[in-house]
Order: sequence, then structure tokens, then C-alpha cells
Amino acid sequence: MGVLKKFEQRLEGLVNGTFAKVFKSEVQPVEIAGALQRECDNNATIWNRDRTVVPNDFIVELSTPDFERLSPYSGQLGDELAGMVRDYAKQQRYTFMGPIKVHLEKADDLDTGLYRVRSRTLASSSSQQAPGPAAPAAGSAGRPGGGYGYPPAAAPAGAPPMPAAPPPAARPGAAPYGQRPGAAGGPVGAPQPGSRTRHWIEINGTRHQISGSTLVLGRSTEADVRIDDPGVSRRHCEIRTGTPSTIQDLGSTNGIVVDGQHTTRATLRDGSRIVVGSTTIIYRQAEG
Repeated sequence: MGVLKKFEQRLEGLVNGTFAKVFKSEVQPVEIAGALQRECDNNATIWNRDRTVVPNDFIVELSTPDFERLSPYSGQLGDELAGMVRDYAKQQRYTFMGPIKVHLEKADDLDTGLYRVRSRTLASSSSQQAPGPAAPAAGSAGRPGGGYGYPPAAAPAGAPPMPAAPPPAARPGAAPYGQRPGAAGGPVGAPQPGSRTRHWIEINGTRHQISGSTLVLGRSTEADVRIDDPGVSRRHCEIRTGTPSTIQDLGSTNGIVVDGQHTTRATLRDGSRIVVGSTTIIYRQAEG
């Protein structure tokens, strides 16, 4: 079972009570969880063959309405999201420099349903001085090497000590805390020499790869991705990958909404939010 699915099931177990109000928010916790996973992947720094360090301090920026709905439960939700990051890191063999923390903040420039994730790597004394692992919090189980809960890997005799945080030169593409990846040095998703752009969509936590130049979404079994939603037409819309990628309405009954705008055609960026019928689709693209 995937990490996101387990996270979703844990949240469902908390629905009996006031925490259920979280699910009335335009931004769903599972969407934030997916964004935190991508933040780890996008900012992973390889120190050596046994250690890949990822951020451990995250801030999720929300629109005012979403923040007001979620903030009363921010402590519990933050703990659940931190647990999800820990599980994902273990699966991907990532390690941390310190304890994992997830905070919610209000951003006045965001519209309802939109969010933004910032991250940084914070070292802690416990990650540098811990006498030994009690229980692994991240990284490969039982594998020493410096993740949170492990002492740092011993350096060879005469070698300089390992820095407290990954050196800037070792983090190509990483953005400073408070700045979205790509804000300095090109737009998010800008192609790198020799790289290939991957495209996919996420529907209710399920990833659908876009392997060709087009992808048709609709209620028909003949669509590339079938959406079982009475508000979706048989052939509702088509995503076309390229530079840039676009989405085109195919004469549907209810149309499409892209990033809050009702339209018949729109340019897509990584993280674009598409609504067809009552179904929300997240468009993703990445180099690699």
C-alpha cells in the first residue's frame, strides 16, 4: 500500500470528531501530503552513496479561507503530515538533519484552493550527538549514516568534518527557504541539457502517467483516463504535452476550470488544478 493511501486512511480514522471539519476545506490534506513528497524529491541532496538528505522543516502556505478552516487543527494535521514525510523518506531511503516539522501559514496572495510549500534543511544537536538509534525515523531501517535518530557517519581519518547542512554547490536546483524552486535561475520545470520532461496527472491520490503527446479524459471507456463522474462528458477534455503543455475542452457539457478560471483552453504548469464535473485533477511535470 502506498504512503499516501496509508496517510489518507489514518486521516479517515480521525474523522469522528471536530477534526472532520478539515475535510470541508478546498485544499484536501492528501493534496498537501503529495506536495510534501515532491518537495523532498525536488530538494534531495546526495552526500554519498549511503546518504541522501532531504528538507525536514516545511511551511505550507494557504489562502485565507483555507487557513481559517485548517488552523484550529494545525497541530494534529502537522503531526500527521510529518509522519507521512517520515514514512515516505524511509521508503525512498532519504535521511534528515533534524526532526521533521510541518507548519501552516496564511498567504494573502493565494486564492481559495491554492497552496504553496516552502522547505529548508535544519540541523539539530540531537542529529549530531545522538548516542545511537532507538528507532529509525528515516532512511533505510537499521542503516547508520546520519539521518535523524542516527549519529553522523564517521569520516575517514584526516578528513574534514561533515558540514552541518548540504553545501550550496551540492544542491543544483534547490531554492532558498521562502523561495519556490525555479524562482531564481529559470521557471519551475525549465528543461535542463540532456533531460527529458515527464508528465502525469493525479486524481484522488492516484497517479496517471502521460506517456504520449496527448491524453483524453472522459467518462467513456474509450478515454485514455476514465473518470466516473456524472458531470464529466464521454470525451471531456484533452491534455497535450509540449512546451508549454495545454488542456483543451472537447465540447463538453460542463466545461473545464483551470486554476480557478472557467475556460475552453489553457496553458498548464506543474501543479495546475483542473476541475471537470466534481472531480479535481492535478497536472504535474518534472525533469528526469
